[in-house]
Amino acid sequence: MDSINLNRRQFVGTTTTVAGGLALPAFAGAEESLLQGKAQHVISIWLGGGMGQVDTFDPKRKGDPKARKPGSYYDSIETAVPGVRLSEHLSNLAPLMEHVTAVRTVNHTVIDEHAAATNRMHTGRPISGTVTYPSIGSIISHERGAAEEGAPPYVLIGYPNVTRGPGFLGPKAGYIYTTDTSQGPAGLSLPDGITTDRQSRRQRFLSVLQQNTPRTDESRLLNYDAAIELSLKLSGPDFNRAFQVGEEPADIRNLYGGEFGQRCLLSRRLVERGVRFIEVSHNLNFINEAGWDVHHEGILDQHELIQELDMAVSALISDLKNKRLLDKTLIVITTEFGRPPEFDVRGGRAHQGKAFSCVLAGGGLSHQGAFGVTDELSKNTVSNPVGVPDFFATICAAVGVNYQKNLYDGDRPVPITDRGTPISILFS
Repeated sequence: MDSINLNRRQFVGTTTTVAGGLALPAFAGAEESLLQGKAQHVISIWLGGGMGQVDTFDPKRKGDPKARKPGSYYDSIETAVPGVRLSEHLSNLAPLMEHVTAVRTVNHTVIDEHAAATNRMHTGRPISGTVTYPSIGSIISHERGAAEEGAPPYVLIGYPNVTRGPGFLGPKAGYIYTTDTSQGPAGLSLPDGITTDRQSRRQRFLSVLQQNTPRTDESRLLNYDAAIELSLKLSGPDFNRAFQVGEEPADIRNLYGGEFGQRCLLSRRLVERGVRFIEVSHNLNFINEAGWDVHHEGILDQHELIQELDMAVSALISDLKNKRLLDKTLIVITTEFGRPPEFDVRGGRAHQGKAFSCVLAGGGLSHQGAFGVTDELSKNTVSNPVGVPDFFATICAAVGVNYQKNLYDGDRPVPITDRGTPISILFS
């Protein structure tokens, strides 16, 4: 009985009748068969602020901010997938949409607070007062580990934040991070004046301290020891060379564009080095001083932000394909919520969580160009709603993680994706 995990609703609704008319739970076959993809890596691109789906991956009829007429801010264009249109500023992605699925019906109930929505889109759950949930990056790192020995399982290209962290999984499922593509993580580089001999002496001293430390919580200390051991291994020149983006040919670097593009290029280099999960942040070098949070006049230069995304992601898809890594690498684009089709009094847009777009590309999936249908203004879902747990279950399935299992916060079982169901058509 301990291996059977049913919530109350499933228990009540899943029964069978035996002799005498007694209704008992139909445990046999109650769980769906697992969907499992073959991807080995995830590059997760985070658009902080709230990307407006109606202006990017789910364009509708054109609106007019001056007349307060709701609709898209830009014209739309055709793509390589018949019937799937994108914003005119995604012109480089349009011919690549056979490798992409814009999931247009992602939804949650957090709309007014960026931090809470950011937490939801990283952990798949609302903030809890009793449990610190792990991020999707930490979950995949915990379940799969690094793809190659000598590499960390999880790298963040952006500023650290608890929402990206391991939660109750502990530091072994955490990340290393860098904020600058011109150099590697500061924590993996020896300070000036620390020679190899001095570092060796420090490691011997650390070993003595570890041996003489009382082990009141053995598992937690072992996790910290493992994290320290990995950081020492990664501080050498072999792994740090992955961060030397300047080694790439100039024509490749130019294809990716500016700093955000170089982050995407770095993510490809980290995939080659064996990192399992990489998050790339697109909210550190905003062009329009507002980023994707386009209230008021912030929307005026939104097109430059979309073009920057278009250039970098299209280059990443093409580069991975040329290196025969696209089927092995799932690209994910997420944001904390979308934007309504209506314009505010100064021409910008508010927040919308009930229907917005997230994107999947590569990863060996059977891509559709788009999945899910919203209404004529991308305000409400018409068909195939995708909750955040469902989206996370799709990511897990694509990279071979069992989305039906439980993780454990001490003795407390925690469903790995809050009982999400993958988008099955992508695995057909």
